[in-house]
Amino acid sequence: MKNRRRARTVALKALYELDTTVHQPGTVLTQRLAEETLTSDGEVFARQLVTGVLQNRAKLDQLIHEHAPEWPIDQMAVIDRNVLRIAIYEFGIARITPLKVAINEAIEMAKTYGADSAPRFINGVLGSLAALPNLAQNNTKHS
Repeated sequence: MKNRRRARTVALKALYELDTTVHQPGTVLTQRLAEETLTSDGEVFARQLVTGVLQNRAKLDQLIHEHAPEWPIDQMAVIDRNVLRIAIYEFGIARITPLKVAINEAIEMAKTYGADSAPRFINGVLGSLAALPNLAQNNTKHS
């Protein structure tokens, strides 16, 4: 598995735990990183994702709500909302991952960790967000 994909997985696990417990973000991330073997770049990327999602959660949740109004954010599957948060943060806020790569990575995470319908749901929401010019502008070369 690629280093950045593994870093995304660590971030997803940390965000899942943070959504379902009252644990402290620093402790959760440290524990998740201790369980995985990532390069130093991978650790930095995982930390950036978790920190960025947490700092921008209200904005991310608003975007998700606007593009999946039939699914209230608090009733959405924890995996789905965190996969969406990570992807939107990557391509729409931090602009650290090209749009198509972020969507593909999100779908792959949904296939691995989500319910059977999760990949299609994730693709639909991110596809709708990708149509927004202010979020889709991205020309980074990382993956």
